[in-house]
Amino acid sequence: MAKTPLSPAAWIDAGLDQLAKLGPQALRAEPLSRHLKTSKGSFYWHFKDVPAFQAALLDEWKSRTMATLAEDAAADGSSTDKLIRFGQSVQADVAGPALRAWAQADASVAKVLAQVDAARITRLNELMRTIGIKNEDFSKAAFGTLIGLQQTHLDDGDGLVAYAALIDVVLANA
Repeated sequence: MAKTPLSPAAWIDAGLDQLAKLGPQALRAEPLSRHLKTSKGSFYWHFKDVPAFQAALLDEWKSRTMATLAEDAAADGSSTDKLIRFGQSVQADVAGPALRAWAQADASVAKVLAQVDAARITRLNELMRTIGIKNEDFSKAAFGTLIGLQQTHLDDGDGLVAYAALIDVVLANA
C-alpha cells in the first residue's frame, strides 16, 4: 500500500510541534523526516532548503497568530471575557517560548516575533481601554506576565490562573 504524500502544511505542523518540544535544532530535514517517518526527499520536494522551510514555518505561525487575534476581536463577550480569551490564546501558543529562544540567535525570527508581539500589545491596549485602563505600560506588564509564565515552570502548567488574578486586581481598581 502506497503512503500518502505529505503536504507542505503537514511538514509545517510537524515543525511547529517539534519546535515546541525540542527547539529550533529540530527544524532540519533529517530530524523532521525521522519524526514523520518519511524520507528527506519528501521534505525537499516541498521546500528548496531548510531556510525556506523555516521561513514558511514562521510565516504560518504569524498567520495563525494574527488570525486568532482577529477572531478574538470579532467574538462577542464582556471585556473580562475578552481579556481572558486573549490570555488563553497567548498561553495556547505552545511554539511561543521556543520561538523566543530561537529569536535570540536569529534576527529574522526576532523580526517576526516583534511584529506579532506588537499586534498582541495593540489588541491588549484596546481591551484595557474598554475597562478604563489607559496606561499602556499596564498592557505591556500583563503581556509580559503571560509570556514570562509560559517560560517558567512556576505556574504548574496553568499560567492563565495567574494572569486572571492580575486582571481581577485591575478590574477591582478600575
